[in-house]
Amino acid sequence: MIFEFKTPKDKTKQIMSDVASGKIENTNFEKKCEKKVSELTNAEFAKITSSGNNSIFVALSYIKGDIIIPDQGGWHGFKQIAKFLGKNIITLKTDLGLINPNELDNHDIKENSALIFTSFAGYAAEQNIKSISKYCKNNGITTIEDASAGIGDEKGLLGNCKYSDIIIASTGQPKIINVGSGGFIASNDENLFSEASLPLKLSKTNEIICSGIHEELKSVKNNLQLTVNATDYLKKYIPNTIHSEKRGVNLIIQEDNAKQKTWELKKQLPINKSGFINKCPNYNRVKTKAISIEIKNLNYNCLEKEYLDEIIKAVNNLQQV
Repeated sequence: MIFEFKTPKDKTKQIMSDVASGKIENTNFEKKCEKKVSELTNAEFAKITSSGNNSIFVALSYIKGDIIIPDQGGWHGFKQIAKFLGKNIITLKTDLGLINPNELDNHDIKENSALIFTSFAGYAAEQNIKSISKYCKNNGITTIEDASAGIGDEKGLLGNCKYSDIIIASTGQPKIINVGSGGFIASNDENLFSEASLPLKLSKTNEIICSGIHEELKSVKNNLQLTVNATDYLKKYIPNTIHSEKRGVNLIIQEDNAKQKTWELKKQLPINKSGFINKCPNYNRVKTKAISIEIKNLNYNCLEKEYLDEIIKAVNNLQQV
C-alpha cells in the first residue's frame, strides 16, 4: 500500500490553468477570495497574501510591543520574523505546546504586545481558544492565530475573529486550503490594514493563486473535518499519543527510540512524494522524543479506513518490539 502526499484538487488545478492561459478573464478572484475569507473568519477585513510567512510578517510589523511565542508546538517562522523586525521576544512555557494563558502572569509584558500561536499545538492538539482570548482581551494583549490548519472549523472556535484578533494562514501545499502558494490575513481591526499597507502591498499575489484559493475555499470545512475525524480514529487505537483527548490533524507518539522507529515506520508506510512521518524533538511539533505522523499531509483518499488501519497496525507492531 502506497500513501499519497496531498496535492491540490483537480478542479483547483484546472481553474488555475484556465486563468493562467487566459481562458477565464475579468473575474477578480482576489476580491471574491477576500469576501469569502471574511465570511469564514467573521472578519470585517481580509487580504490575500503571497505566503503564510508574508502574512506573519504583515501581522508582526503592526505590533508595537513584545511578541510572545510558545516554547514549542508553534512555527519557527514566528521567531525568525520577529527577530528580523527587531521585536522583543518572550518565550511562553507550555504543556507540550498547549498554552495556559495564566503563564503570562510570569512575564512583564509591555503595552501593545501580541501572542502568536497556531490553532493546533504542533498540529496535534487544539488550543483552548476561548481561555486564551478571554485572558488576552482582559490584559490588552493582541492575539494572532495561525489558522493554516484550523480554518473551516465546524465548531467555529478556530480561525474565528470572534476570539482571535488577527487570523493568518498559509494556502501552500499541503495545507487545508491547498493551492501550493499564497496565504491571507483577516481582522476586525481596520488600523492593521492601513498601518501595514506597505508590507501588504509587497506581499500581494496574483489572480492565478487567488483563483485556486477561491476554489479550495468551497470545500475547506469538509477538508478539515475529514482530517480531524481520521486523526481522532487513529488516536483511539494507538497508545502513547500526546494530547490524545484533543482534536488535531496529526498525532504525536511519545517514543524514547524515536530516530530508529521513525526510520522503520517510513519503510513500512511508504509515500509517493514527501514524507509524512517525522521524528521529534522539533520546535514545530514537540521538544521531546517522539514520532509525528502528519495526517494533514495525506491526500483525502488516504484518510479512508483501510489506510488508517494500516497505520494503526504498523505503529502498534513497532511499539511492541
